[in-house]
Order: sequence, then structure tokens, then C-alpha cells
Amino acid sequence: MIDPALYAGRRARLAALMEDGVAVVRTAPERLRNRDSSFPFRFDSYFHYLTGFPEPGAVLVLFGGKNPKSILFCREKDVEREIWDGFRFGPEKAQQAFGFDETHPIGRLDEQLPRLLTNQSAVFCDVGTDPDWDRQVIGWISTVRAQVRTGVSAPGEIHDVRRFLDDMRLIKDEQEIGTMRRAAVISSLAHRRAMRAARPGLREYELEAELIHEFRRQGAQAPAYTPIVAGGANSCVLHYVQNDAVLKDGEVVLIDAGCELDGYASDITRTFPVSGKFSGPQRDIYELVLSAQAAAIAQVKPGNEWEAPHDAAVKVLAQGMVDLGLCEGNTDGVIESGDYRRFYMHRTGHWLGMDVHDAGDYKRNGAWLALKPGMVLTVEPGCYVRPAEGVAEQFWNIGVRIEDDALVTDSGCEILTAAAPKNIDDIELLMRN
Repeated sequence: MIDPALYAGRRARLAALMEDGVAVVRTAPERLRNRDSSFPFRFDSYFHYLTGFPEPGAVLVLFGGKNPKSILFCREKDVEREIWDGFRFGPEKAQQAFGFDETHPIGRLDEQLPRLLTNQSAVFCDVGTDPDWDRQVIGWISTVRAQVRTGVSAPGEIHDVRRFLDDMRLIKDEQEIGTMRRAAVISSLAHRRAMRAARPGLREYELEAELIHEFRRQGAQAPAYTPIVAGGANSCVLHYVQNDAVLKDGEVVLIDAGCELDGYASDITRTFPVSGKFSGPQRDIYELVLSAQAAAIAQVKPGNEWEAPHDAAVKVLAQGMVDLGLCEGNTDGVIESGDYRRFYMHRTGHWLGMDVHDAGDYKRNGAWLALKPGMVLTVEPGCYVRPAEGVAEQFWNIGVRIEDDALVTDSGCEILTAAAPKNIDDIELLMRN
């Protein structure tokens, strides 16, 4: 259900932050897949955050200053095209449904934008993402500049509107949190389903199919990213997406998959034995990663720096690698030398929201950002042991990552993905039943 007041409030906040000038924010275009088939349309996150408008071919113009105003340019109502492609709002219904001050057909954009930019001090847009879009914006400004002898002025500055929107999107409101909670539950159910379905002889894509089936059955629109279903040696490939190998007895399978619900992502990774029972070496690596994640989660609380969960995870992982004989020396030495990176080569998390790697800085003016209530991040340490000289063969081809979505609260954090089991006993029990 559309809540125009929610989006109008966000536009008002952006208008206040701009102080003066005009923002021009576009949604994503429809993109051709091949010949006359298009990719499924997915709106631009920044545009949708400000408008809620779901159709392609739309542009938002937002005035800041003392008299803020929002104008939407969108596709016209077209009954003939609706027969083929489905419902269109059209300018009139879009204005009513989404609470814009004005709406116009997208075909009038080039005609209207120079007029709207006249006598504005600055333009705010997504600078540098698309050369064609940059040229279009500069073209509108140039059209205004060509008229300066008539007494008008052209914008003298172009700013990246994302510097405001990123900060806004970092702190989720109650509507966003509710949607992300539901997305996390759906993804957790999908991971439970995959665990129950797993057995030797299946192809990785058969587990992927179980995930996607549950996503759609529970009302999610799509995977938030290409699912990773990686058995055996593939579990040590961080971004493995082929998902076509046979799952074998005695191997682990790593699944990194989350759904997108109403524009918001979830992101879960679980690792479990194909056979349903952890071997001794698998258990050793798994418990190490689980301990590292627990240490990281304990650091997800208001006031802590972004880097605190990562530092906590690295400390536990480095000590465990020494204890298991994967690294030599002491914990501090392994961390200082970076030797642990042979087995743990990525960061411990990222922002999560409308994008799976969501908007927002991690460091500003040389300092890590402090965590605040309403932020959502992933916590995902791992350990990936490839065959190598000096590495005990019993650990070869064991890749483990455990990932949860954490909402920063007033006193700590809420794990949104807690319904997906991750303790060894819980996993083995679920896979037996």
C-alpha cells in the first residue's frame, strides 16, 4: 500500500538539506536483455526512496529553499500499451497517488528542465554514474546559460545528491525496519528449506531452486542478488555463482542468498554438511567462524566504530588459525603480518537496505563512522581453506561463512535473521527431520 506522506516527508528532508537549488533524480531505465526481450525492471533505489513510484522512464525534480516543490515526469497513460505491458499511472493518477505538487509527461522533460533550472543556484544529481545522463544535465544548464543576456542566471554548481541521500538512507525508519524484518524471516525460511532438502547427489542449482521457490511463495519479489550455492571446493570461491556442481557426501555446502521484499534486501549465509553431519575438521572450522561472529555481533552497538566488529572477528579468527595449525606464531603477529588473510580475505560486513551493499560511507575525515540506532549491517566472518603446501589436508576445501543481518538498537543490536539455524546441533537436528 502506497503511503504518500512517507515519501513526501523524505522529499521534505532532502529539500531542507539542500537549502537552495534543485535536485534532479531519475529512476532506472528498462534494459534490453536480448533482441526484443528486456531484463525485469528494477527501479533506482534513490529515486524510489524519495517517491515510491514503481515505473520506468520517470524523473523527479525537487526544489529546495523556502518554497520546496516536487515535480514528477513520467510516462503518459496509454491504454494500447497497457494491453501489452500492464497498468500505467500516467501523470494525473501519479500526482494523486504519490502526493507530488506537479506531474508532467516524460516527453516534456527536455522542454521543461531549462525553465525549471533558470535562476537556480545549484543542481543536485547523481554525478558520474552515467556519462549520457551527465551530458543531458549539462545540456539543460547550457541552454539556460545561453539565455543570460535576457537577464536570467544559470546554476553555477553541480553537486552529488547522494551525499545527502546516503546519510538519510543509513538510518532506517519504522516502515523500512518492518519490511527488512519480514524479508529476513522469508530468507531464513528459505535457508531452512534448503537445509532440509540437501543430500548427496543433488546439483547445487537444485538447492538454489528451493531457495527461490520459498522466496516467491512467501511474497518476495526476487533474490536480492545472485544466490551462491557452493559445495566442496566451490565453498572457497567467495563469489561463486555457477551453482551447477554435484553435492558430494563428506563436503560442506555454503549458501549465500537473500530475498528482496518491496525494495529491501536481506542477506544470509549459512554453511552446513551435505550429509547432515559435520566431520571433525568441518566442525573445527565452523566453530571458529561461529565464535568470531559472536565476538563481532557483541561489538554491534551504538557508539562503537564501524570497524569494531571486524577487529573483534579478526582477533578470534587469527587465534583459531594458530590453534588449528593454519598459521604459525602468535595472534598479534598473525594479525600484524596479515597472514590470516590467506584464509579470511574479506571484511566482516557491509550496510544493508534497499541495496544489498547499501548506500552510506564507512569512513569520513579519516575516522570510522560510529554505529547509531536504525542502522542495519551484515556480520559475516568466514574461513576458506584451499589446498596449499603446509596446510593440513584434513581442512582442504572447507569454506565456511556465517552471515546475519543486524539492526542497531538503543542498547545493542537485533539479529533479524535469527530464524535461520547456525548452531551445529540445531543444523544437524533440522537436517535429520
